[in-house]
Amino acid sequence: MTTNLPVNGASSSPISDLAVVTPSYVPDRELCIDLNRSVLEMTGPGVVHHIIVPDRDVGVFAGLRGPRTEVHAASEFLPSSFIRLSGFNVWINAAHPWPPVRGWIAQQILKLAVVAALHVDGALLLDSDSLLIRDTNLDTFRKDGRIALYRAPGAVDASLPGHRQWHVSGRRLLGLAPPPEGDLADYICWPCLWEPAVVRDLLHHIQNVTGRDWHTAVGAELHFSEMMLYGLYVDEVTGGPAASVSEMCGIVHSDEVPLDQADIERLLHGAAPGKHVVMLSAKAGIPLDVRRRALRSFLQTAPGSERGGIQ
Repeated sequence: MTTNLPVNGASSSPISDLAVVTPSYVPDRELCIDLNRSVLEMTGPGVVHHIIVPDRDVGVFAGLRGPRTEVHAASEFLPSSFIRLSGFNVWINAAHPWPPVRGWIAQQILKLAVVAALHVDGALLLDSDSLLIRDTNLDTFRKDGRIALYRAPGAVDASLPGHRQWHVSGRRLLGLAPPPEGDLADYICWPCLWEPAVVRDLLHHIQNVTGRDWHTAVGAELHFSEMMLYGLYVDEVTGGPAASVSEMCGIVHSDEVPLDQADIERLLHGAAPGKHVVMLSAKAGIPLDVRRRALRSFLQTAPGSERGGIQ
């Protein structure tokens, strides 16, 4: 059985207790630029933004590098047995060639590997289509002084068969019994905050359960959610979190439906106060200029949101 876990790659910051992690690629470059600017403006001077991109895209993102921004090639965090098929969003794992590792599974493996390599108390996972709109630190994600786990009890019902599949695969990787009948807890949220020390323990646990390197064990799954895996581990392996929340500090438009400027402004102004992150799905097809105008207008009028990284 292998026990190698990622220990190199993303550098740690001894000054900050928080890091931000973003997988990206060339089509999302402009969105990522806005996100990066908001991270630099809305977090403390010790917070580092780690952007992970396909090896071929490193040069395109290199201009973002700075004292608080690191751009990494995906290959830094994947084992040498992972070989990407040219022209396809698929990887072949020489250690377990079948089934191929789908691109979305590989991206989730990358998130786990990057966070496991960080030596901070919390890692904030933000996709390129997100933006920080208020000052954000680790206390943003605490409840009663403890880093909270997002959990929505009973939210996975019959209308979410995919989520149930993610329960099945996560429980299998963790050596747990199949999920019971009826509604299940949901752990998928935006934004998402993980504790790197917990991720390292989680990956060791998978290796002990499966007898395989964790990349190989996860890569062999056809249906998988890294957020579901993390939540199940904390809830059902470690005995549950010291604190949990059923609502995160984000304003989210995840539907693949375009919004105009007025739609976006209504969404933003209609959200509960205290939201720190906006996520407007890149798949919604919102033109970049429309998105930027709406967010700029909101940032100029919303209390505590006078910055936010919009050009």
